[in-house]
Amino acid sequence: MNSGSTAALAVTSAALLAAGAHIGPAATWLPGVRGALAPVLDGRGRQDRVALTFDDGPDPRTTPHFLRALDELSVRATFFVLGSRLAQHPGLGRHMAAEGHELAVHGWHHERPWYPRPSRDVRDVARTADLVTEVSGERPLWYRPAYGILTGGRWYAARANALCPVLWTSWGRDWTAGATPGSVRAELGRTLRGGATVLLHDTDAMSAPGSWRAALGALRPVVADCRARGLSVGMLRDHGLSPR
Repeated sequence: MNSGSTAALAVTSAALLAAGAHIGPAATWLPGVRGALAPVLDGRGRQDRVALTFDDGPDPRTTPHFLRALDELSVRATFFVLGSRLAQHPGLGRHMAAEGHELAVHGWHHERPWYPRPSRDVRDVARTADLVTEVSGERPLWYRPAYGILTGGRWYAARANALCPVLWTSWGRDWTAGATPGSVRAELGRTLRGGATVLLHDTDAMSAPGSWRAALGALRPVVADCRARGLSVGMLRDHGLSPR
């Protein structure tokens, strides 16, 4: 093998290693993988409760509807917020925190991580965490990457900012165009059990238009289902996960 071929092979090998380090951890998007390898990432906590989480807000059009419903249910939830949206609506974020809800980090923008960008990942997570701290008065504990895709860079960004990555145990597929309160409840019912972390969305900003109504309509019956099984419903911070 000549020197040119050797150099090309070395470059190719390095590129493959970098790609593997970037996208390899994203395999945890698959429930079976993270369920077997990473119970904390799967959001599995105390068996007598369910953690209720919402993504992609805050949204002044829709989030207040969820806040009212949660207040009527005497439930406090964890909201994974986008920094860019929180920067636009800090007053709503302050109201959410004042109501007793927990704010967590969903990144600055809602982007798919097709290419490695570790420095930008660290910066975006840091600025979101700093803004959450400023708005809520408390340093966030949790990080959920956009689309649930936890690349190597996003994992490092979370740890560099002392955040614990958490995806979900159960979701309602409430972001789809055909979602209804009944379909969301049924989808959650397939996997919902004690110790689960539930993923819903308090906005349709990144979802099908109007889909937030499906999540809102399912909220009461889902909480009722949990309580009928003797499960309390609340925030991630009370779920028995280790945040560090």
